Amino acid sequence: MAIFIAIDGLDGSGKATQSALLADALENAGMRVRRLTFPVYDSVSSTFVKMYLSGELGKSADDTNAFAASSFFSMDRYVSFKTDWIRDYERDDTVIIADRYTSANAVHQLSKIDRDNWDKYLSWLIDYEYTKLALPSPDLVLYLEVKPEISLALIESRSNETGRKKDIHELDPDFLHRSYEAALYASDKLNWSRVRCYDGSSMRKIDDIASEIRAIVNEKLGI
Repeated sequence: MAIFIAIDGLDGSGKATQSALLADALENAGMRVRRLTFPVYDSVSSTFVKMYLSGELGKSADDTNAFAASSFFSMDRYVSFKTDWIRDYERDDTVIIADRYTSANAVHQLSKIDRDNWDKYLSWLIDYEYTKLALPSPDLVLYLEVKPEISLALIESRSNETGRKKDIHELDPDFLHRSYEAALYASDKLNWSRVRCYDGSSMRKIDDIASEIRAIVNEKLGI
């Protein structure tokens, strides 16, 4: 099977940038790489995800409970796997890099659960995606840690520059703060590799973050 790496973090944490840089580095080292991005917005599989994030199911993220929302994202991954990247996953010569994965549910949907039930939700999520849906479990999860205040500023800047409409997660500062706390808990509980991407109130240099990520991945791959 392929080596499977997932990269996650709050909105604005640099997941797409770091996924691309890591893919380039591994390809330059002679490896075959397949990049994935979730949700798969150009596929019908993300229909319920788009309805949820656009506010069609409720103007607040909390209007859709954690289990329902989780299932929207999980099924998007399931359809993508079965119709597309299963062939890459079954190859022994490939490294798969996913921008968001099951870990995204553990970040955002966990924050809707009472803290006393966080372990129960995480157990449900892992069983649902990796046992019941039989989705591949990543060999390595990299969590790009960014404080919610920085994330919110980056989201605002991106929205102003691109005109991109914010989704219901991005519109709710309280939700982002809760997701940050949930992410720190999940990363410890599930043994993710946490990469601190900020220094004080500012983001670290992109290349410095990329170098730290490559060191973690090189150790995992034994290169």
